[in-house]
Amino acid sequence: MTSAHNPSNSHEYFATRMAPNASRAKVWRHVAKYLSKWINPQGALLDLAAGYGDLTGAVNASRRVAIDIHPDLATLVPSNVEAHVGDAINLSRFANNEFATVTASNFFEHLDDHSITRCLSEVMRVLQPGGLLILIQPNYRLSAKTYFDDPTHVTIFDDKSLTECVVKNGFAHVRTEARFLPMTLKSRLSAGHKLVPLYLRLPWRPLAGQMLIIARKP
Repeated sequence: MTSAHNPSNSHEYFATRMAPNASRAKVWRHVAKYLSKWINPQGALLDLAAGYGDLTGAVNASRRVAIDIHPDLATLVPSNVEAHVGDAINLSRFANNEFATVTASNFFEHLDDHSITRCLSEVMRVLQPGGLLILIQPNYRLSAKTYFDDPTHVTIFDDKSLTECVVKNGFAHVRTEARFLPMTLKSRLSAGHKLVPLYLRLPWRPLAGQMLIIARKP
């Protein structure tokens, strides 16, 4: 869901890696429902590098906020989403303890170590005590052959290293699902989105290449 980290590439990235896809939004509605048990419906949610805001618009939250470098973000996200154009590693526009939940999908692999540390520090600041960080990321352990098909990928993460990364940066580990979604939503799940709830109920998810990591601010 990210438009990558370099603002000069945002239009190109959306036109190629993130071309509009109506089926993708339907998949994210199912994913949002699955994640609802970890999202506080009475609290505000911030989605980092939100792209088209498919997840942001589908979650049940009192306020839905998207930040992304794409200059036309306000025209891309659903009408129920508050759009902020900017770099998602710089959250200075938001107050301390402003959000109950922060989400990011396919974002951290685009960042170097320094940017990841800075971003997690900012997330820690804007999250309320006890608030949750929900990350959906490619899992290198499951997707090594295709991980660098996207040339904007910078950092390798698998389910163990990403968990260690968030813990090292002060978060408490809540949950890891090493097999969460296929590597790309251009897969059969996108075409047959009604199968997503069944897929997410499976104890072992075939073709999975993305992981789910959930961590809590102490």
